[in-house]
Amino acid sequence: MSDRRARRSGALVTPEVIRRGGPLWSRHVGRALAHGWWSTDVVGAEHVPAAGRVLVAPNHTGAIDGPLVHGTIPRPSHFLVKQEFFSSRLGFLMDWAGQIPVDRAGGGPALAVARELLEEDRCVGVFPEGTRGRGDVAAARAGTAWLAVATGAPVVPCAVLGTRPPGRSRGWVPPPRTRLHVAFGEPVEIGRGSGRRAVAVAMAQVQRAMVALLADARERTGIALPDDDVAP
Repeated sequence: MSDRRARRSGALVTPEVIRRGGPLWSRHVGRALAHGWWSTDVVGAEHVPAAGRVLVAPNHTGAIDGPLVHGTIPRPSHFLVKQEFFSSRLGFLMDWAGQIPVDRAGGGPALAVARELLEEDRCVGVFPEGTRGRGDVAAARAGTAWLAVATGAPVVPCAVLGTRPPGRSRGWVPPPRTRLHVAFGEPVEIGRGSGRRAVAVAMAQVQRAMVALLADARERTGIALPDDDVAP
């Protein structure tokens, strides 16, 4: 394994190994998948600031949520992606795409990298739920809120529907031309702060915004969330 790949694995990830130009091409791959392979309706893309630091926070139900949102955000973005993808046969694509490997047993190094990218006024995507599930945002980890508080970046909530229908496993991949839905909400302005209290307040704000956006998207599309008792 090269020094670069070794440093990109889990706890060894550092800001200098992230390819800043990767999202310039990879977002077009995501866009081709969203609108060529699948049929994706996108609502509210104008809510994503065209410049400056910003966090995008989608709910998470299916295997394709990452590339789908990456391709529908109207600017290049760096997403936190579980480290196992970087260890797979196609891991080099994650590397070239400029994505951030995160060890879910200890995400501190990945959050530090994400903070650095935000301080460079980039767009960073984080799934607050941490892993695929029902996608109702009933529970969320504090990483997104910590990044918002640490950098002052606004958080754009994102609702993803249709990537895993009820009864499908968490690894299910929608067939071609499946109708999918991505909605972006108005940015949640957090502001800089410090301490657990500030992070808790920020997380509550983000969670409320995500739940409200998701409810609106479900009512508008009629798409149900999946069951979470189907084996991966």
